[in-house]
Amino acid sequence: MNHTPSVAVPRRSSPGDPTPVTVGGPAARFSKSSAAAVLVCWLLVVFDGYDLIVYGTVQSSLISETGWGLTKATAGTIGSMAFVGMMIGAIFAGRMADSWGRRRTILGCAIVFSIFTILCAFAPSAPVFGTLRLLAGVGLGGLVPSANALVAELVPAKWRSTIATLMMSGVPIGGSIAALVGIQLIPAFGWESMFLVAVLALLIVVPLGLKYLPETLAPARAASGGRNLEEPSGFGSLLRAPYLGVSLLFALATIATLFAWYGLGTWLPNLMQLAGYNLGSALTFALALNLGAVAGSVITAWAGTRFGPIPTAIAAAAVAGGALVVLVTGPPVTVVYLMLVLAGVGTHGTQCLIIAAVASHYPGHLRGTALGWALGTGRIGAVAAPQIGGLLLAAGLGVSSNFLAFAGAAAIAAVLLAAVGLKLKSKSSTSPTGASNV
Repeated sequence: MNHTPSVAVPRRSSPGDPTPVTVGGPAARFSKSSAAAVLVCWLLVVFDGYDLIVYGTVQSSLISETGWGLTKATAGTIGSMAFVGMMIGAIFAGRMADSWGRRRTILGCAIVFSIFTILCAFAPSAPVFGTLRLLAGVGLGGLVPSANALVAELVPAKWRSTIATLMMSGVPIGGSIAALVGIQLIPAFGWESMFLVAVLALLIVVPLGLKYLPETLAPARAASGGRNLEEPSGFGSLLRAPYLGVSLLFALATIATLFAWYGLGTWLPNLMQLAGYNLGSALTFALALNLGAVAGSVITAWAGTRFGPIPTAIAAAAVAGGALVVLVTGPPVTVVYLMLVLAGVGTHGTQCLIIAAVASHYPGHLRGTALGWALGTGRIGAVAAPQIGGLLLAAGLGVSSNFLAFAGAAAIAAVLLAAVGLKLKSKSSTSPTGASNV
């Protein structure tokens, strides 16, 4: 593993001062100002999670109430639009965060996804709605790698993996809020009200970010005015030795994991309605999935610290795959809830651990770029999942076909992560610096 060198932490003259600072060496203290910045990043990830899952809560309403002529297949296409935007945002925002600074990138992404999510409530047609979801997705996709890169610099190295995993609990918490809010708001005020909730991020969390988020550069880059004179940066560095093999495996594992997680997030309420449950019950199943993901964030944070991110991620992916296979058997409703909780623990937990492993494996000047690479290319899975889910249903293959597809993706993720573990173990055994902790 590449450790960031220990450096002093210059203080800013005021909370909003954008002067770059260098933080996050192994000996750095986790100060109150750093804790406030991490909390703001977590709140933004909560809204990121809400905006991602909100489409699944309104999907059946869009099909039946808007008069836009949506079918299951076209609804899946619209569901994919946000993930296309996320792929674009994650790839470029990670690079921007390494080059221009984390603070500007995080706040810019938050403003973008909030504005375009709000505008979704006023969309007059399916093409306009899909376009707005794509543009919101650019901000959604850019926020997570940028926020994780900042947090990795604000916390001591020994806490980096744990905090990165807990940070991602914001995604399913946001999804849980979307399900809970949907149960109340959709029947009372219509699907449009779900997108207006994003105004809270714009009016509350973004101002908190302006106050508490520091501007940072990776220590090696800050020493040369934001440039690293000794080591190359950018995507090209990830795709050559010594990072090529691991970078490709991380990307493929993320594709498989996000296929399972966002496929479930997009289609679960609709799948449960097709299975005979009413909207309220279908949304409680979505709530179970997201609460499981919240629990998964905590469980995998502990287990990842205890056993390592990669071994824990392999186990989490296997749990998810097994739980989704059980759903195909048509178990009693109590077992359905339990399996959805385990699916949430496994799918989201796996992704949290991949992020933790990436944040730990790459040096500071490549961290944002590497997170953007993994999450950006991983969005291919998120883009494909709503489409494939809709096509399987349109082909008359039934609800079980979706659960089998998502279970298969989780199993593939487990295999790919096992390959990552073997590669890192082989690399550490031949490295003169010793073993990596990922």
